[in-house]
Amino acid sequence: MQEQNSQSNPNTAATANTKDKKRTTISEIAEESGLSVATVSKVLNGRPDVSAKTRAKIQDLIVAKGYRKRSIPEPQTPFIDVVFEEFESPWAVEIVQGAMSAAQDHGLTIALTSLSEGDERRVWFDHITSRGTKGIILLLSQLTNHQRAELRARRLPFVVIDPRGEPDPSVNSVGATNWAGGREATKHLIDLGHQEIATITGPADLLSARARLDGYRAAMEAAGLTIKDEFCRWGNFHVEGGYEQAKLLLTLPKPPTAIFAGSDLQALGVLQAANEMNLRVPEDLSLVGFDDLPLSNWSSPPLTTIHQPVRDMAALAVRILLDFRKRKDSTEQRVELATHLIVRGSTAPITP
Repeated sequence: MQEQNSQSNPNTAATANTKDKKRTTISEIAEESGLSVATVSKVLNGRPDVSAKTRAKIQDLIVAKGYRKRSIPEPQTPFIDVVFEEFESPWAVEIVQGAMSAAQDHGLTIALTSLSEGDERRVWFDHITSRGTKGIILLLSQLTNHQRAELRARRLPFVVIDPRGEPDPSVNSVGATNWAGGREATKHLIDLGHQEIATITGPADLLSARARLDGYRAAMEAAGLTIKDEFCRWGNFHVEGGYEQAKLLLTLPKPPTAIFAGSDLQALGVLQAANEMNLRVPEDLSLVGFDDLPLSNWSSPPLTTIHQPVRDMAALAVRILLDFRKRKDSTEQRVELATHLIVRGSTAPITP
């Protein structure tokens, strides 16, 4: 037995050697680029003392050759990067709170980065990599194939929260049941007797915005109610979007008696527009938002809304990130957390 155990399996050894031969090395990247191993290493480790042209050349080769680091370096101070496309909303603050709480449970801290247009390559792949990180949570509109490949080349695990388009099955992602939430919000208004119901959703290129609109349509169709084209509005998920679209809706010859706003911020814009037009909420206009941000309970009247578990989404992203680091396989997760209706003072039965 001892003699058998001391002998290596030639098939296993051959397989291992084959894998090693197939793995792209730093030396191969250096040779093909015509640059030194030291320069390639600087780019891989996010060192700043490399020209933009040289850095781009090496990064393109890293992606093309499918290079992978042999191990993930452990940062001296353990932390997770949270990368935003914009940080100017209460929704983003809730994400940070959820991520911070979950990170603290694992002895980690959170580092925040806000991307500026045209600067994302330096921010993502230089600054973040150079300081070391356990992984990245991305609150981005979308990830290009090139960006995904570069993150994987550096063996940096990442999770996308609320992706812009249909989630790539090869990417870890966390979202919410936006379609179900849109349907429940609209059904609540229908159950109160409203038939002239409008909706103001988010940007047309956002998956969550389209899903909430589709949920509205599903509820209207199920109730046998007419969906008017002029009642379906595209906003921007911000206060001004709700305000501008509500002004257009409420000045129609036959305005809606209820509005489902695709975000709490847009609902606040609707409240402002209604107030300027001397319309009472909910007596003259019922209103439902989406998100259940803390501010929704402090509006006047308090906002009926769809609760989106924003903090839980961020906490789950942290757990997925850490679990992904521990697993030897590369199975990605795509998770949607449940939404539900919170009834407050901004909705009421339609008056005869």
